[in-house]
Amino acid sequence: MKTCSYPGLVEVLLVGLALSIGWGIRGNYGHEHGAMIPGAFAAMSAVLLSGRSDWQRRIAFFGMFGALGWSFGGSMSYGHVIGYTHSGDSLSVVYGFACLYVIGFLWGALGGAGTTLPAALSRENLTVFFTPLLVVFVSWLLEYVAVETWFPVDEAYRHQSPLYWHDTDWLEAVLATVAVLMLTVVRREVDLGSSLALHMSVGWLLGALVLVGVLGLRMTPPRGDNWAGCVGMVIGVWVYCWRHGLPQVARASLICGFVGGFGFATAQLLKLIGITTGWQTNWHSLMEQTYGFINGIGVAVAMFWLARACPEVRDEPPVRRWTEYGAVAFVLLGITYLNLRKNPQTWTATGDFPSDLYGLSAVSWFDIGYVIIAIAFVALAIAHCRRALPVIPETWLGAGELLYLLFLWWMIVGNFERALLKFAPVRLVTEGVVYFNGIVCTVGVLMLARAGVSTAVQSAINWHRNIVRIICLGSALAVLSVVGDWAIVRAVYGDKPAPHSAKHIRFGPNATAKDAALQPAQPHP
Repeated sequence: MKTCSYPGLVEVLLVGLALSIGWGIRGNYGHEHGAMIPGAFAAMSAVLLSGRSDWQRRIAFFGMFGALGWSFGGSMSYGHVIGYTHSGDSLSVVYGFACLYVIGFLWGALGGAGTTLPAALSRENLTVFFTPLLVVFVSWLLEYVAVETWFPVDEAYRHQSPLYWHDTDWLEAVLATVAVLMLTVVRREVDLGSSLALHMSVGWLLGALVLVGVLGLRMTPPRGDNWAGCVGMVIGVWVYCWRHGLPQVARASLICGFVGGFGFATAQLLKLIGITTGWQTNWHSLMEQTYGFINGIGVAVAMFWLARACPEVRDEPPVRRWTEYGAVAFVLLGITYLNLRKNPQTWTATGDFPSDLYGLSAVSWFDIGYVIIAIAFVALAIAHCRRALPVIPETWLGAGELLYLLFLWWMIVGNFERALLKFAPVRLVTEGVVYFNGIVCTVGVLMLARAGVSTAVQSAINWHRNIVRIICLGSALAVLSVVGDWAIVRAVYGDKPAPHSAKHIRFGPNATAKDAALQPAQPHP
């Protein structure tokens, strides 16, 4: 092994920029599928810039697990929470910033755990996650088909569905639990992958049942309360780390959580300050991209610290070789398909693109196109197994850069295509900024990525003391952040509501919260 210098400030900023790009794109697609994009960007850029050859060998795994980790936070609703900070009502403003911190913490904690998991496990233990994941994905696919067949409800009136419970993903959590339990019965064992799935799904159910069902805590009625399930999931991940000896993953989860909470609240504060300039632009997108950038800083700090602290991980012997191709397919085909499939609906909505072509919908033609791409991918993968294709670089660093660049520009171009028919000057701060940052990340990563494993690995780390310090420091900074955000907004706006938001007041006689049963539900960010 040859030594290399550790990543510096420029590398940290590049990871932040990568996640910012993903978050800017995620704003156009939303929910869990959209949140996969920044997770994959940040994980792969951090791996390429880490200097760890053993990590670069696993870049597809990092991209996949990073995407999955960040996806869960996409289930949380925060539109009304942002509205509270605009309200001009003092209690609602501080409540809004506090809730943004909680949401950002939960999102970052899950994302940080997923991103760093491949850095802590042997190949044997890492690849056992794939079968439980496949089982859970299949159960969710069957659920989607069943619900669309037997319980079809318009999105705006989903609260009228018999499966509705506070607009949460309780059914998905139940199905994941049942599916993994059935798998353990068939296999007569609980491997690391099944164990994590159970910790997270059972944790989700306990969190939602206790916080919402028993205590009646509603963060942002009538919007969904998936935040409560995410609280349970985060606790489940930490318990899993404690039981299976993964303190480094728990540490990374805490770092990304505290940075994420600070990032969400601070980005919203900067947005409210920016509005006072009178500049008419897409302030919400600027807030999201800023939040993504700060989140990326957290990922970089957590990953680059692990690059110095964690021992080398080995992939020999290469058991379950198919999982590598599965991870590449998940990143290049799965994430792009789940998001870009929404493009045809946007195109046809303008009336400038035909909704029907030769008897098939635009979405159907899109699906056919992706099936053809998937067939081509399988054919090339089989051919590459038999004889290395010259187009694939021989080094793991080169192959990782190729994967990163393909995914980066696949999503940047696809995102631009979505907005093309409705393009307006305000889109320059979204698609324009995303394009420019994509160029910066392309040049930066290609110039600074290097191979080699550092031999200066730290030893005898007191993980318990380290984690306790992070919790104490992070908690103190959380309080200071929320109070500071509230004080600045009150100083700038006073009792005057800030523009660019509907009126949302959480408490008191002027509260705007309504029962979901009395009004149509709205899509949440």
